[in-house]
Amino acid sequence: MNHGLQVTNVRYPFILYGTDWLAFAHLMIAVAFIGPLRDPVRNIWVIQSGMIACVCIIPLAAIAGPIRGIPFGWSLIDMSFGVVGIIPLIIVCRLTRRLERERAAVAGTSTNGQKVSV
Repeated sequence: MNHGLQVTNVRYPFILYGTDWLAFAHLMIAVAFIGPLRDPVRNIWVIQSGMIACVCIIPLAAIAGPIRGIPFGWSLIDMSFGVVGIIPLIIVCRLTRRLERERAAVAGTSTNGQKVSV
């Protein structure tokens, strides 16, 4: 594997530059998930976007894999990231919704911000 990376770097150095940007993108996505740690109710959109990404992995891998000649087993591995990744996100989304309802009950408002008469 190291030999392949060395040959690729000599012949096509821009390929490895692309992996730097891929790593950077992953780090920036990780930074976005700090928001739900700080205020989950306000930043539930980050969790929801993560869930959308998990769902979108499946058709992307199913379509792009065969087009690019990626072995079917590898495409299944790619799809598994979406299947496995969405599980904790669903749990966090449900817990965040519960937290939102509890905060609303304590504040005496409904989830849409209107006052509730007690």
